[in-house]
Amino acid sequence: MKYFKKFIYILLILIVVIAIAFFGYLQTTKPKYEGEVSLTNISKSTTVYFDDYGVPHIYAATQKDAMTTLGYVHAQDRLWQMELLRRIAPGRLSEIFGGAALKTDKFFTGIGIDENSTTAVSQLDKNSPTYILAQAYLKGINQYIAEGDTPIEIRLLGIEQENFTLKDVYNIFGFMSFSFAMAQKTDPLLTDIRDRFGMEYLKDFGIQGELSTQQLKSFKGKYAAYSEISKSVANLLEASPVPAFIGSNSWVIGGEKTKSGKVILANDPHIMHSQPGTWYEAHIVCPDYEIYGYYIAGTPFPLLGHNHNYAYGLTMFENDDVDFFQEAENPNNPKQYKTQEGYKNYTYKQKTIKVKDSIDVKLNVKTSKHGPIITGLLDGLKTDKSVAMHWIYTQQKNQILDAVYALSHAKNLESFHKNIELIHAPGLNIMYGDAKGNIAWITSGKLYKVDKSVNTNFILNGANGIDDKKEFLAFTKNPQAINPPWHYVYSSNNQPSPIDGYLYPGYYLPKDRATRIDSLLKPKNDWTKEDVSKMIVDNTSATAQTIVGNMTKPINPAKLSKIEKDALNVLQTWKATHNLEDIAPTIYNKWLYFYLKATLEDEFGEENFKLLLSTHIVKQMIEAQTQNANSPWWDNINTKGKKETQSEVLTKSFKEAIASLEKQLGNEVEQWTWGKVHQVTFQHPIGKVKMFSKFFNVGSFPIAGSNEVIDNQLFIYTDDAVIPVKGGPSTRRIIDFSDIENSLSVLPTGQSGNPMSKYYKDQAALFVNGKFRKMKLNKKEIEATSTKLVFKPKK
Repeated sequence: MKYFKKFIYILLILIVVIAIAFFGYLQTTKPKYEGEVSLTNISKSTTVYFDDYGVPHIYAATQKDAMTTLGYVHAQDRLWQMELLRRIAPGRLSEIFGGAALKTDKFFTGIGIDENSTTAVSQLDKNSPTYILAQAYLKGINQYIAEGDTPIEIRLLGIEQENFTLKDVYNIFGFMSFSFAMAQKTDPLLTDIRDRFGMEYLKDFGIQGELSTQQLKSFKGKYAAYSEISKSVANLLEASPVPAFIGSNSWVIGGEKTKSGKVILANDPHIMHSQPGTWYEAHIVCPDYEIYGYYIAGTPFPLLGHNHNYAYGLTMFENDDVDFFQEAENPNNPKQYKTQEGYKNYTYKQKTIKVKDSIDVKLNVKTSKHGPIITGLLDGLKTDKSVAMHWIYTQQKNQILDAVYALSHAKNLESFHKNIELIHAPGLNIMYGDAKGNIAWITSGKLYKVDKSVNTNFILNGANGIDDKKEFLAFTKNPQAINPPWHYVYSSNNQPSPIDGYLYPGYYLPKDRATRIDSLLKPKNDWTKEDVSKMIVDNTSATAQTIVGNMTKPINPAKLSKIEKDALNVLQTWKATHNLEDIAPTIYNKWLYFYLKATLEDEFGEENFKLLLSTHIVKQMIEAQTQNANSPWWDNINTKGKKETQSEVLTKSFKEAIASLEKQLGNEVEQWTWGKVHQVTFQHPIGKVKMFSKFFNVGSFPIAGSNEVIDNQLFIYTDDAVIPVKGGPSTRRIIDFSDIENSLSVLPTGQSGNPMSKYYKDQAALFVNGKFRKMKLNKKEIEATSTKLVFKPKK
């Protein structure tokens, strides 16, 4: 016993010593925010002031010096994130995560982003400022890799570091562009609905505006289980260690409607929540240039930005830039597919995926004239069903780097507008405001028309010579509004009005946020920055009261229990807000889940029902269907000889919702507050492993907001006791040209991706409580509130 106690004592001492040593090591990995660093490739000393939220303010003699310095400071805070991002598009996650990432690697290796990036780099003008400044940025990253402290994540995974290249930059933009698209989750599902049940089942999904009269006729064909494509791609994006873009709000108010007479721009791009977050803020000042920008890890120019002269932001256009084609293979030769000119040979290219601690995997990528055959790239699909993916991003000349450079170096509205044409994909709503009083909403994307008989919401026919004919449109046809007479512009992923009678197909979100934004902007003519800061966290739904009215109308109170009556009363008196203390949102969203389950799951099965819940089309259908008593979805196809009614389904689902809440939250309705169930955790990829979760993850926090309100804290409808918020504002920005040096911003967690940095999660409390901090432009204020890191030319 004596020896055993001595052993335990020694063991405890060893554990303490190891813990102290490990903590000491972690201290050495902190980013350097003050002192001096020798930096190659700069001509003169460059000073970086890190303000009280860790934002670097870079004062340099030249833009080239500033970009080299930016690369270094960006890497010391976000090198781990850069490493992840550059690996997705070329299919290199398995090198660090092993076989768990193989499905993702197979898909992205095959869809052609990496090849497109190689071509784009070869076409870039080596004498252009885009090329010169991007290379300077990369040199800064690579010097940090060579001389700086290696992030703990990279050490834990044993990653052998490689220098960053321009191809990495294009691959990062390529993955982010893919993550915008909704077609890969939606088209196969809609095709299955059409082929299994007929066009009547699609009317509630809000796509009928894009369908011709001929296409609205009932159609029922062979069921091909295309939804397996949707399921596979959705699973890949869900499992991705890097978040996808999903939506956004932005509005710009002209001086005619502000108290100061100056323009105010607001923007909050919606992205799946993660840790670290998407954006890195940096302020660059040179004799000939200034920008306060928001950068994606590993990219040299900001997608969002402002200075004393102009500001810009973005939302997702949600136009359709991905089409799927069912190829008709030659029955006598499976290596050929049918075209109007006869059978053509597929092309094949073998690729190798390296897998950590395992053998390499060989991938044979099959391609038709429409694009890669994705059914051979996704697990669980029948490979004899050859569906090709045609994506504008990889099919058109890639000028994304030139475009982003140009937007961040615009001289005026005219030059800003002109360079948006360079962005063929993804489709973006780009918002603009300037000190001269100009405001604008301009869409990017290479838009096209198809034959009237074709609907791109479905899997198309690759062999008929009709479905794949595209009439590409001039950039002048892209939706836009420049200095409109109503003096404001806005975008929230809503469908734009037809142009020349043509309604651009896409995967637009419901009108809710757009309606709410317009209703707030229209009547008021004395907007201030403070007013906008309240509006950007507004959580009142524009449609919830209407939907509640539709859903409660068939309910007979006489047949309800006391707790059900109490819950019904809360709903009927609700003002459609989603504050932490509100009770109605808890009841409303639980009821929506059970009502959707009752209407959709019998047709689609449990797995595909869950998949439908993750798409925009389900959000689109709720208002229309709840007021359509004749919708075919009300009937449960599994109850033979009986046809369920809207009243029966809504009553049953309401009772199920209340029973579930009573079980989860107790029998006192007043205790069912939204803050108890609507919560957010900002999850780090390594934080998915439980033993590392507390160190790497940030949260959990109760959070206000909801699906499709301005404060869009989105989630998938569920019966779980806690609703995990999946995504939302990746930043909130308010740029006020009457007080440009005190514009407002907030990040969901913090600037740094280094868990040991004090800027790792210092903004989380601000964000979840709807608060802001300043984006500083005044040098005297910056100097007075910052630490100073001086970069000196290395001799």
